[in-house]
Amino acid sequence: MRGLVLFVAGILVGTAVQIGVAQTQPKTIGRLNHVAVSVANINDALKWYGDKMGFREVVRNTNPQGELQSAYIQVSRDTFLELQQANAQRPAGLNHWGIEVPDIKAAVASYRERGLTVSEPGAPSAFTGGILANITDPITGGRIELSEQPPAGKLRKATDDWK
Repeated sequence: MRGLVLFVAGILVGTAVQIGVAQTQPKTIGRLNHVAVSVANINDALKWYGDKMGFREVVRNTNPQGELQSAYIQVSRDTFLELQQANAQRPAGLNHWGIEVPDIKAAVASYRERGLTVSEPGAPSAFTGGILANITDPITGGRIELSEQPPAGKLRKATDDWK
């Protein structure tokens, strides 16, 4: 009987501690959606990531002259690699990383409450259909892109079509 009482008491204390710790942790607002890298030759990069890594291209973005500027390749159901053509304004290397959020306005408000400077969400992207806002990381100087992927968005479609 004493063992049973100690067991139940241990469960109750453990549950109370877990609840207390969970309530003091900041809530996460979203999940990693993509990492964007600029590459010297986007066609070579797409071929390598497709042929060697086995990833498939799901979204393509061209300029008015029809030249490929960027593309998303799907790494897993919910994670993408955005390849961008490097240029004078966008040198080769890490460009930004993206967090997908369920509600862009609520995420922007929450990050602002935490003292961050966050851009206003814009109109849906012509490239992916996502609604975007940006945070500048003061530690690295890098950009963190927030994105809400609506049901008609291209990345949402790729996620939903994942097999």
